[in-house]
Amino acid sequence: MLAGSERLNRLTLMYILVSLLLIVLVVGALVDIVTRPDGQVKHLPKTVWVLLVVLLPMIGSIVWFVAGREYATPVPLGSFGDPRRRAAPSTAQRPLTTEEELAALDREIAFHEKQDRIARLEAEVEARRKLG
Repeated sequence: MLAGSERLNRLTLMYILVSLLLIVLVVGALVDIVTRPDGQVKHLPKTVWVLLVVLLPMIGSIVWFVAGREYATPVPLGSFGDPRRRAAPSTAQRPLTTEEELAALDREIAFHEKQDRIARLEAEVEARRKLG
């Protein structure tokens, strides 16, 4: 059996914890009521909700969170990865063969070689303009 002072200490600690939880609940409800736009407050005006929470702290706060506020509709989060990968292609494409992939790579290489040649020629023209 617990000694008298130890029992008193536990009881005091329990009262302190319950009081702190009630204070957090009331302050959270009041902040939520005051900061919430009028269109998201249901059933009563904001001032009545504030009075209800102040005069009946526990009951008013619980009723506010259960029935007084309008919760946002959940947003679908989708899946992981790049959203472009989730988009269904408009037309079904068959996979490329190895030869087609190699031909596409050759075209890409040729394109970049032409771009490099153009850049070199433009640099050469610019150098000639500066000299002459």
